[in-house]
Amino acid sequence: MLGSCYGSTGPASINPRSGKRYNLSFPVITVRDMVRAQLLLIDHLGIEKLLTVLGGSMGGMQALEWATQFPERIASAVVLATSPQPSAQTIAMNAIARWAIFNDPTWKKGEYRKNPRDGLALARGIGHITFLSDASMTAKFGRRFSAKDGLFDFFGQFEIERYLFYNGFSFVDRFDANSFLYLAKALDLYDVAWGCETLEEAFAPVKAPLQFFAFTSDWLYPPCQTEAMVKALENLDKPVEYHLIESSYGHDAFLLEHEKFAPMLRTFLEKTGAGG
Repeated sequence: MLGSCYGSTGPASINPRSGKRYNLSFPVITVRDMVRAQLLLIDHLGIEKLLTVLGGSMGGMQALEWATQFPERIASAVVLATSPQPSAQTIAMNAIARWAIFNDPTWKKGEYRKNPRDGLALARGIGHITFLSDASMTAKFGRRFSAKDGLFDFFGQFEIERYLFYNGFSFVDRFDANSFLYLAKALDLYDVAWGCETLEEAFAPVKAPLQFFAFTSDWLYPPCQTEAMVKALENLDKPVEYHLIESSYGHDAFLLEHEKFAPMLRTFLEKTGAGG
């Protein structure tokens, strides 16, 4: 994925002109740019048409871009737990995560030698909360206090605190802070109707059947956002299928409970000719 520190060009990559990391000289990118890069790849490989494009969250945004920007190049698309445009609340959460990195003194405006550990760990913790739900956190952690700490130890932790601390700092060892910033920015900028007046206008080019999944406890990209896209496609008489999946796992449901929607996905792919 363009902008990531895994497998493609991003701020952690070496700029061939300077021989140094791009860091903040890397241009701000969009989800549409990511899909354009993917198109260059399949053209290079000689692939004329993709049987299906499937993704959740930012991957779902990429699937939407394929369906609306390059409708002739896909036979179907499956969109899970995503949004036509992130809400103000979602942008606010990403903004706080970015502040955490900006305020780490070792970040040095992107010119760090080692990952800014405290800032990136905190940013990851903030982001991870948005992937969960109150029900899932209650079921997994409740109000249990760490057995290692005294209840009134000032630095004692609830189990949910300990989990976020572990999750945040383990992330530092496998992801680049600047890449995190660029991808979060691309998420905030996303708008499937960029340059259009309405969702209907944005979805007018769609040719392939689309299947959407939303999850009841997802408050990051809630079902109503998916349903707005489905309604726009239905208004255009486009081939669209929608499933609302009951789940208490929040935004992470599409990763943790795939057995709930896999049968419907399989049927869709078989029906659209992409199941073989």
